[in-house]
Amino acid sequence: MSFPSDRLSMVDGEASLATRAAWLYFAAGLTQSEVASRLNIQSTKAHRLIARASREGMIRVFVEGPVAECVALENALAQRYGLAFCRVAPDLGEGDLPLKALALEGASFLRQILERGEDKVIGVGHGRTLAALVEQTPQTPARDVQFVSLLGGLTRKFAANPFDVIHRLAERTGAEAFLLPVPVFANSVADRAVLMTQYGIADVFALARKASLLLVGIGQISRDGFLVSSCMIKPDEVTELKRVGACADLLGHFFDANGQVLDIDLSARATSMSPADLKKHRIVAIAGGLPKVTALRGVLRSGMLHGLIIDEATAAVLAADKPEETSGATRRIKGRK
Repeated sequence: MSFPSDRLSMVDGEASLATRAAWLYFAAGLTQSEVASRLNIQSTKAHRLIARASREGMIRVFVEGPVAECVALENALAQRYGLAFCRVAPDLGEGDLPLKALALEGASFLRQILERGEDKVIGVGHGRTLAALVEQTPQTPARDVQFVSLLGGLTRKFAANPFDVIHRLAERTGAEAFLLPVPVFANSVADRAVLMTQYGIADVFALARKASLLLVGIGQISRDGFLVSSCMIKPDEVTELKRVGACADLLGHFFDANGQVLDIDLSARATSMSPADLKKHRIVAIAGGLPKVTALRGVLRSGMLHGLIIDEATAAVLAADKPEETSGATRRIKGRK
């Protein structure tokens, strides 16, 4: 088989060789000398190729061995908040925004879900953490899975949300992915009703309701938070949210510090499932960072979460809470079907 010369010029032989060297070293467990022998190259070149593969992001590492301190925190949080499971990502020293730690742990979880193959429709939120998760997810074929957005993917300026992850998931997995091409918040409750009945949009929304797993982020209520920075809401709306006691956001719905969902106009305009519908689903939240402690407490106390993926430092703070402060969430979960 022959190729045009311009096609050949696009092929980076060294990149292909680096990929092979990295696979033999990391996946097959060969030594650098064995890699060199297998590829018929010098050991120094094998070392250089493996280093290139790591440097250019060809490697996605998942460490499966448990970390004792993290496991203890997982057990404590799962028991305290009535979670079906909790996964704590080891601290990587990232400070207040532990995106890499959360992304690695979240990508490992998603990979296992896809390999198990039990969830055929997976609903996905958006945000910085979920976007980072997708970036850490290796190519994982999942052609029999459908990913669907759980809320609108446009800002109020009708610009694309830079942290909408649905298309990236499709690229990584080869799965079908369905976007809701509407703003996160409609201008009015009446406008929302019209939008959600439009041909195509109604179908995507119906598919979201069929999802057996929902992957979501948790937002904090602040003027420099994700909702404002991505033009989902205006700064003066943050002032109003704080006035009514909102401390957390999940899929366009707002929670107070006691875990109560706030019945407010902004939430009623969210292009997502209602809180009552969300409670019928298996929701796994991926969130962390010390600035989000209050937001995490609020959502955890709601009893709405099935599972939580969190970083070690934030988990330690939540695990240190007094037991009586979280007993309400446990009672609500035990009473939930």
